[in-house]
Amino acid sequence: MNPSNVYFTDFHTVAFGDSLPVKLKKLIRKAGIEKLDLEGKFVAIKMHFGELGNISYLRPNYARAVADVVKELGGKPFLTDCNTMYPGSRKNALEHLECAWENGFTPLTVGCPIIIGDGLKGTDDIDVPVQGGEYVKTAKIGRAVMDADVFISLTHFKGHEMTGFGGAIKNIGMGCGSRAGKTDQHSSGKPHITPDLCRGCRRCQKECANRGLVFDEETRKMHVDQDNCVGCGRCLGSCNFDAISFDNDAANELLNCRMAEYTKAVVDGRPNFHISLIVDVSPNCDCHGENDIPILPDIGMFASFDPLALDQACVDAYLAAAPIPGSQLANNMAKKDFIDHHDHFRNSTPESEWRSCLAHAEKIGLGSREYNLIKM
Repeated sequence: MNPSNVYFTDFHTVAFGDSLPVKLKKLIRKAGIEKLDLEGKFVAIKMHFGELGNISYLRPNYARAVADVVKELGGKPFLTDCNTMYPGSRKNALEHLECAWENGFTPLTVGCPIIIGDGLKGTDDIDVPVQGGEYVKTAKIGRAVMDADVFISLTHFKGHEMTGFGGAIKNIGMGCGSRAGKTDQHSSGKPHITPDLCRGCRRCQKECANRGLVFDEETRKMHVDQDNCVGCGRCLGSCNFDAISFDNDAANELLNCRMAEYTKAVVDGRPNFHISLIVDVSPNCDCHGENDIPILPDIGMFASFDPLALDQACVDAYLAAAPIPGSQLANNMAKKDFIDHHDHFRNSTPESEWRSCLAHAEKIGLGSREYNLIKM
């Protein structure tokens, strides 16, 4: 496969010059969004509205910039995301919309409607065949996402406690899956809890939506109910004491492969375009109800017709950046027993794994890992 073009601009501005949203508009026009036939078309702009309490998600101003360009080109944009499979403020459409509004995403601020892709209770999905899928033959995708004529992803590129980073593929594959689709992707492995490390704080139990964690009042320890657990990994990210790990060592790799295949289901057969911003690089997902200080400096905005090339370009820029002093990444690297993985993702979260996602995406024909970086 030939290298794909990835367009880039940094976050620098000058006094009385272009604002960042204007720079984003110019970037996506330079990257060729005008090649899409948007006239009269419904255009889904997939993004993450942020969990309540988290403030590292992309600001609504960036969404407004993309929606404005779509409208200028004759399209009918709407912002969308699908419901979560865990507790929080986005597990059904009513709470999800209220969360989006509270975080600043309203039709007035973003210039277009906001639609939750898999409906009121996360059950409004459609089975989409995965061409060349090895792990997923039929993906369960939010119906509104698939009803759109054109698909655009707008991604906050940041760290992630399981997949190393959250990029375009995760935003699309995991994000567009309905609640059943998310469960399907997470079905590779289940965690176990090391009793000696468990402090009995119950923080992990608050993250479980499936009665997969049971607290023993006598021993003051948490246990996994293997029958109810779906392997979503939320408990892993919530434990501060390294008491939780996965029984299946390949669980993260299989999750990554399924995400890539879900992404292929979403974008195959229709016009699509992708944008990622490396800014406010939190160590964990925006699904958390909190965010730690950034682990890397703000790098820039990227755009491409190829979601895989886009992720690869962001990964390369991410790995080349210097850690921010005092961040989770820098603090880990300063520990006496630190093992250098020569990889910011794993140095920040050693139990994560990300390479399998890009490798499998390339294998199934999602895009190219080779790219030409065109700076604007």
